[in-house]
Amino acid sequence: MVANRATAGTLSDVKPPAPPTPRLSAPATAPAATPIAPAATPIAFVRAIVLAYERRGMSPERALAQAQIAPQLLQDDAARITAWQMEQISDAAMQELDDEALGWFSRRLPWGSYGMLARASISSPTLQVALARWCRHHGLLADDIALQLTTSGDTATLAITEARDLGALREFCLVSVLRNAHGLACWMVDSRIPLIAAEFAFDAPPHADAYAVLFRGPVTFSAPRTAIHFDARYLHLPLRRDEQALRQMLQHALPLTVLHYRRDRLLVQRVRQLLAAPLLKPSGQPAHALPQHSAESLAALLHVSPRTLHRQLKEEGATLQGLKDDVRRTRAVELLHRTQRPIKQVAEAAGFENEKSFIRAFRGWTGQSPAEFRRAVRL
Repeated sequence: MVANRATAGTLSDVKPPAPPTPRLSAPATAPAATPIAPAATPIAFVRAIVLAYERRGMSPERALAQAQIAPQLLQDDAARITAWQMEQISDAAMQELDDEALGWFSRRLPWGSYGMLARASISSPTLQVALARWCRHHGLLADDIALQLTTSGDTATLAITEARDLGALREFCLVSVLRNAHGLACWMVDSRIPLIAAEFAFDAPPHADAYAVLFRGPVTFSAPRTAIHFDARYLHLPLRRDEQALRQMLQHALPLTVLHYRRDRLLVQRVRQLLAAPLLKPSGQPAHALPQHSAESLAALLHVSPRTLHRQLKEEGATLQGLKDDVRRTRAVELLHRTQRPIKQVAEAAGFENEKSFIRAFRGWTGQSPAEFRRAVRL
């Protein structure tokens, strides 16, 4: 949640229009700044903004008109609006209410609050430091919730602890805070950061289907806590944005959404990891052979289309076949060097259908047959 179009001066001294709001719409061929994108944002989030107006004794009429939302639409539980409309009503509401949090917290967040948080994080050497600062400084602005970044093994978790009852604005608050923190993280490292999972400590709402667009990956409701989980390796990426980039970002209406990030700077590592992960036997024990992944099966595991997978690998200077060869070669060399397994078993473990095709591929990689290589490394 970062304020937009701020001037280059002190962020707390300016009144920029609205920060980016949750983007529930799927990518459209038309620009996001037009009202013709698919309507996928639940009307419940508009109701939450209207409630913020009511609590201040103010009318949302102008904001609704700016977003081209008919008042009677608020009575339709199944109604949806476009991302453009959501941005418009949020833009108007944050200006009129002078609250970048749209009424979520016990005190308003004046203009420039979230921009100030971004400025405090932008000088961080890595994403981990930047998010840790964001979490810590967010608590200085609003103590109604606490954000915490933790890691466990290969998984990073950004969780929210609620210090008070957030009432009717609870869902809108929790979704927005997580979505915008995730979007800002993607912007800071200029990379898509795929989510392993998202969980929410409230029951599934009637519009639960929208979460599949907002949080790509498995979503769980009625969970013990509200959090998103992602690969911890992203935390070690250096920030690719500087003060100048931050000023430029704040000067324009730029929704911080991962849908704008085609590049995944860890995609090659993630594909290689999946290709090298051992198969599991029915008993749950690892098998000896490498998995025979196709582009389709890998794309499904990565929550992208096969076409997108190939394109993104190309952008990273890699190909799926090349990565498969690297993983197979590494596996074969390790087994030939460290074990006495017959060549046929090594071929199977390296993911080849037969010994003949393995020998042919190995000779192409090393200029030697597997048997010649084994003898050479043991001299």
